Amino acid sequence: MFLALSFSEKDSNLPVELPTLPFLLTFFLSLLLSALQLWKLCLSLLPIFFFFPDHRIIDTNATTLRVYQFWNGNNRFCLGGRLIFGPDARSIFLTISLIVTPVILFCAFVSQGLILQLDHHFGNILVSILVILTVYDLIVLLITSGMDPGIIPRNFHPPEVEENGSNMSTDWAGSQSSVGVSSLPPTKDVMVNGVIVKVKYCQTCMLYRPPRCSHCSICNNCVERFDHHCPWVGQCIGKRNYRFFFMFVSSTTILCLYVFALCWVNIKKIMDGYQCNLARAFLKSPISLILILYTFLTAWFVGGLTVFHLYLIFTNQTTYENFRYRYGSKLNPYNHGCVWNIFEIFFSKIPKSKNNFRAKVKLDSSTFFAISMSSARTMSPKMAKTRFDIEMGKQQTIAAKGFEEKPNHIDSFGGMQPNNTNQGDKANKEISHNIHMLAVDFGTKHGFMDSEKVHRGH
Repeated sequence: MFLALSFSEKDSNLPVELPTLPFLLTFFLSLLLSALQLWKLCLSLLPIFFFFPDHRIIDTNATTLRVYQFWNGNNRFCLGGRLIFGPDARSIFLTISLIVTPVILFCAFVSQGLILQLDHHFGNILVSILVILTVYDLIVLLITSGMDPGIIPRNFHPPEVEENGSNMSTDWAGSQSSVGVSSLPPTKDVMVNGVIVKVKYCQTCMLYRPPRCSHCSICNNCVERFDHHCPWVGQCIGKRNYRFFFMFVSSTTILCLYVFALCWVNIKKIMDGYQCNLARAFLKSPISLILILYTFLTAWFVGGLTVFHLYLIFTNQTTYENFRYRYGSKLNPYNHGCVWNIFEIFFSKIPKSKNNFRAKVKLDSSTFFAISMSSARTMSPKMAKTRFDIEMGKQQTIAAKGFEEKPNHIDSFGGMQPNNTNQGDKANKEISHNIHMLAVDFGTKHGFMDSEKVHRGH
């Protein structure tokens, strides 16, 4: 199967002959089948290592749960809430395989011949550097993917409208809703380094987003200094994990270029040892050719990302701001100069997470309604607090009102209105599946029990 070569002291500088083409095809086929089996195994083990929050597990009889167990976002949790991932956390396995596979191929088929062609100590050092770079790359990948990117906790009800309205947006005129509650303006003016910046009201999180904050539609969270949602790491990139994301992208670029260079060194040694041309050298070491092509294409992608994010760091921008606001044509209020911008990204203290996902919370009926209302996907800023008060009122009147049909009781209790409601109440119909299931659980466990108690009393 292998082309044998006997080495003597005279020709010990010649490279070792690598496996023939039939063996390589068989090896790649078995490697592909093993990778597929490993992928299926990882997917089957996901429910063991990751926690998928499901509001239907909530027991409303004053149950004590941890925050991550009824988290309203689309995140996935691991190790009891110690690690938080995005909803597309499965992509991490693909990213790891794209990093590890070429390194394994290099160590298995290229490194041995390269060590024999070079000085043994020098060759071992080169391979050791490769392994260290790979481990470092995987570590920063897991840190980027498994930490809180800077999620801002949601409010259970909208903020109160400021009476003076001094910091409200100048293009908004205050108005009164039909129920007499002041509506919240969609934007608010905030002064940042002498520049007026408009901050938006988030209907999902029921808060005015801080400057540079944006709501990620994939994770369903407001994230501080939101840069983008990266599918390769399965996580939002924000204020707390941006430096680790850049370290991951830059280290991946260095790793690709390093393997690319070592493969060319191996090809050059083969050409010198066998006195052959480039095509003949590639035939003698096809793995080197595959790795050269793979690392060249990958280096263009991650290298371009590295250069782009270097530009963003030097000018203190985010990817979201760069594509949305185009600070090149106007003043960037966050730019403090190249040196200070670099210091802010890499040497400033990482702020503490605003969320304690492992904190224990005692859930009762009032907390239940607060969670259910805050988990609505869309909510009008005019009606949010009013709807919350209406729902609390329904909780008190259900026991005195005998519902004969269970579906009508559930729909009314969960915020769903009858079909003959007016146009202004249609916003109440925009309710998520989780809230409806919460209403079902709470209504069946509490509403009917209270109703039976009232009938027994009579």
